[in-house]
Amino acid sequence: MDVDEPRRALKRAWLAVGALLAACSEQKQAVAPAEPEIILGASVNANADNVLSAIVAARVHEADSVVVRFGLEGGPRDQVTPAIVPVGEEVQVPVLGLWPAARYVLEVAAYRGSAESVAPVLHFETGSLPADLPQYHASGTDPSAGYVAFSAGMYGLVIDNTGRVVWYHRFPFGPGLNFEAQPTGRYYARPSTPIVGDFEPWMEIDPLGNVTRTFGCAGGLTARFHDLIAQLDRSVWLLCDDTRVMDLTSVGGVAAAQVTGTVVQHVAENGTLLFEWSAFDHFAITDLEPADRSGVSVNWTHSNALALDADGNLLVSFRSISEVTKIDPRTGAVIWRMGGLANQFTMHGTPLPAFVRQHGLRTLPGNQLMLLDNAGDPGASRAERYLYDDATHEAWLVASYASLPAVRAQLGGTTQALPADRMLVAYGNGGRVEEYDASGAVVWRIEGDPGYVFRAQRIRSLYRPGVDLP
Repeated sequence: MDVDEPRRALKRAWLAVGALLAACSEQKQAVAPAEPEIILGASVNANADNVLSAIVAARVHEADSVVVRFGLEGGPRDQVTPAIVPVGEEVQVPVLGLWPAARYVLEVAAYRGSAESVAPVLHFETGSLPADLPQYHASGTDPSAGYVAFSAGMYGLVIDNTGRVVWYHRFPFGPGLNFEAQPTGRYYARPSTPIVGDFEPWMEIDPLGNVTRTFGCAGGLTARFHDLIAQLDRSVWLLCDDTRVMDLTSVGGVAAAQVTGTVVQHVAENGTLLFEWSAFDHFAITDLEPADRSGVSVNWTHSNALALDADGNLLVSFRSISEVTKIDPRTGAVIWRMGGLANQFTMHGTPLPAFVRQHGLRTLPGNQLMLLDNAGDPGASRAERYLYDDATHEAWLVASYASLPAVRAQLGGTTQALPADRMLVAYGNGGRVEEYDASGAVVWRIEGDPGYVFRAQRIRSLYRPGVDLP
C-alpha cells in the first residue's frame, strides 16, 4: 500500500472544497445588485424668460454635486456651470450667457465622492433675440474681467466687454432707471406702473429671471427706486418718500406746500420695521436753497444713494441739498453732514462747494467715499474719491475721474470701485459709461451714446451676480 495515498486524497478533497467555495462566491457576486447609477436621467429645456439661457433638469441618486459642460455644436465643450448641490433626486442647473440662434451640445456630470457619472450628451438650439432688445458695442484696451449690468428700455440687461448682450429680463413696463445686483446673488429693480399713485414694490429677480419676492417700505410710504441695500439675512435698507403739508411762507414759500422728505428704513424679510430715520426729525427746510423751496411741491431732500461703512454706519446722499450724511443706525443720531448749506467739513484740494447734485455714493475702506459730482463744475461732471476724518471733520479730494470730451450729467449717474484702484462711472443722462484705471485713463467704454444709464455696475458672474462685488 502507498503510504502517501491518504495525504494525496486529503489534498484532493481540500482542493475540491476550495473550488466549490470559489464557485459559490463567484455566483454570489454575479447575482449581487449593481451599484445604482449617479445620474438617472437628464433633459434640457428653453428658458422662456431669456433665449440666451437654458435649464438642464437631471434626476440623480446620492450625488454630491452636478455641473453642466457645454459648447457650440462642433466645438469643444469648454464651458462649465457652477456646481449645484442637489436637494433630493431632482436638480435644475441654469446654463447662462449663450449666443442667440445657435446650436449647443451639453453634457451633465454628477459626482459622488471621487466617482463621476456622465449622462449622454444633450442638444439644444437657442432662439433669436427680442426685436426691441437694445444693441451695444464696447471697446477698451484693458477692461476689468466680467460683465456690466444696467437698465435700458424695457429691460434689465448685462453686456460683456465687447458690448454683446449676454443676459436680459423684460419688465412689462420697463425696470425703471435703476437695475442693480446685490451680494445676495439677485438682481433688484423698482419698476414703475402706468397707474398713478399705486403701490410700486421692489422686485428681486434670480439669474433665471424668476421674480423671487417683492417688498417695499413699511407704514405705507413710497419706496424710492434710486438705491437699496439687500443683506444676506434677507432684510433690506430702503429709501422712502414721506410727503407732508407745511407752511413755508416764513422762508419764502407758500402756505400749503407739499414737502417731500426722505425716510430711511431697515425692513426685515417678513416686513417688520427694524429701524427708521426721518429727515423731518433732523434737517431744516432752510437746508434747501431758497429758489428750490418756493413752489407748491418741494422736493426737499431727494435721497439717491445709501451705503454702509466698515463700522456699520449709514451714509446717505441727498441730491437736492448737495449733502452726504453719516447716520448711526443704532440710535438714529446724525454723526456728521458733508456738503451743502449745512456742511460741517473743511474740504481740502477742491473749492467749495466740493460737490453739487451728486449721485452714486459708495464707501471704501479707510474712511473713504466716492461719488459722481454732477454739477460742482458747471462744465463737466466727474467721479471723485474723498478721504475724510470723522473726528476733525476734514476731507481731502484724493482722486478724480473725468471723461474726454467733457460731459455733464444733469440727472443720475453712479460710481463703482473696482480692483487695482479702478472705477466704473455711469454719467446718467450724459449718455456715457466708462471704466478708468488708477491714473484716470479710460480702459473701457460703451461706444456711441448708450442712452440714460442711471447705474452701471460690473459683475463677475452671471450665475452669482453681485456676490463678489469689490
